[in-house]
Amino acid sequence: MNIAQYQDKLLQQATQAGLTEAEVYYEHKTSFQCTLYEGELDSYETSKDGGLSLRGVYNGKMGYAYTEKVDDDSISFLIDYVKANAEILDEHEDISIFEGSQEYAQHSFYNEELEAVSIPEKIELLRAIEEKIRAYDPRIVTLDYCILQSYSTERTLANSKNLALSHKENGLVLYLSTVVKEGDELKSGSYIKTTRDFHALDVDAIAKNVAEEALANLGEQSIPSSKYPIILRQDAAASLLSTFMTIFSADKAQKNQSLLKGKVGQQVAAETLTLLNVPYHPEALSGSNFDGEGVATKQQAIIANGTLQTLLHNRKTAKKDDCETTGHAQRESYKDSLSIAPQNFYIAPGQNTQDTLIASLSEGVLITHLSGLHSGTNSISGDFSVAARGFHIQDGKIASPVKQMTIAGNFFTLLKDIEAISSDLYFLPNGHGSPSLVVKELAVTVE
Repeated sequence: MNIAQYQDKLLQQATQAGLTEAEVYYEHKTSFQCTLYEGELDSYETSKDGGLSLRGVYNGKMGYAYTEKVDDDSISFLIDYVKANAEILDEHEDISIFEGSQEYAQHSFYNEELEAVSIPEKIELLRAIEEKIRAYDPRIVTLDYCILQSYSTERTLANSKNLALSHKENGLVLYLSTVVKEGDELKSGSYIKTTRDFHALDVDAIAKNVAEEALANLGEQSIPSSKYPIILRQDAAASLLSTFMTIFSADKAQKNQSLLKGKVGQQVAAETLTLLNVPYHPEALSGSNFDGEGVATKQQAIIANGTLQTLLHNRKTAKKDDCETTGHAQRESYKDSLSIAPQNFYIAPGQNTQDTLIASLSEGVLITHLSGLHSGTNSISGDFSVAARGFHIQDGKIASPVKQMTIAGNFFTLLKDIEAISSDLYFLPNGHGSPSLVVKELAVTVE
């Protein structure tokens, strides 16, 4: 029995057992990861994970159950557990199973050629990259991590209202970090590369990027602690946006956990900033043609020229706010209940190059890396104080790397203080992205 037949059988028996509406969600993931150290294979792991969940309305309440065992014995367990789960709810959730959107985009998130690449080929690629990095410069000591990860995911969603959807995606991610030494100074630099096109990976270009990222951090200098104009390099900006993503959730706003509550239609950022959700962006690995409830996803502006257009909604939050869902229901896995998250969420790029942004500052700091983002940020107030690496800018040029810094500010204020945006859009593996940004000022404390 294939998964489609199993879903049909489960839905039929759920209806016969008294569930007035029902939905079956299936997920199957395979992944491979290997790590090299000093030219040798340090770790090697393949994994498979998957399962199925059933949501259903019983006596006017929504119940939920999941299992890793997709077989006939699980059908009665799932139905009985959904009933029991619905019975213990204190309140009526007042939400139904979705009947389906009028049409769905047909974007592809899966590359057959990537799936055909063998494990030995992936290991050999990683070995070639590591070898090139180590040979790039005598100041390179080692790689503190050299990891390749590939994955493939299949999802299907079917319900008692004759909706049947499927999604397939795959991707490959490289995580690389190089350690360099000059005299007594020891520095590192990290690099992440994502792709669905294995054969387009350029070993020489990747090795150069990783090595130069670390070597550039040698020769650090101190600067006075003060407030400086800041350039957030695209990867640092994307990391900060990802950390504060939850402020755009309607669920958080309804729980008074976002200061964007009640701000739709108001200016919340600089006019230069447009924040987009594009579920099918070609440079990102994530995305889907439908969300966790089966609602069709679409391109939309969350912020347009500084004005908040909408928060991110699933059907439950949209009902509370008397509006339409934006198609942002999310399932972290078949085990999890519905939450809210965007798909390929990024700041729209501008026309400037990063060099142009640097040249525009008589003095400032270019931030290239942020750490401690979860412990040093408060998504409700927007305040952050996090460790950073970067470079001092003087007279429109990079002067020197700066000793360990802490930068501090407020994310809501930062959005309003963006003065220029570059064209160098970059996506993290989770689909959050940004180009480089010029921020009016942030507090910089140097050790």
